[in-house]
Amino acid sequence: MTDHDSLTRAAWRKSSFSGSGGPGGGNCVEVAALPDGRIAVRNSTDPHGPVALFGRAEMGAWVRGCRAGEFDGLA
Repeated sequence: MTDHDSLTRAAWRKSSFSGSGGPGGGNCVEVAALPDGRIAVRNSTDPHGPVALFGRAEMGAWVRGCRAGEFDGLA
């Protein structure tokens, strides 16, 4: 389990593809590497909302799938 302080102190990064506001713009996810080695993911428009936690292998599989276009039909 990750404590709230680790998530608060995490260095969150947002994609440069997220835009800068306006209709549909600025909506993106943020990611942060945690001290225990996991990756935290949250909605950038709700920074105090829920956080999904992934192991490095899980995140690596997700990134490889994105790069390969495996999820293109979902957008």
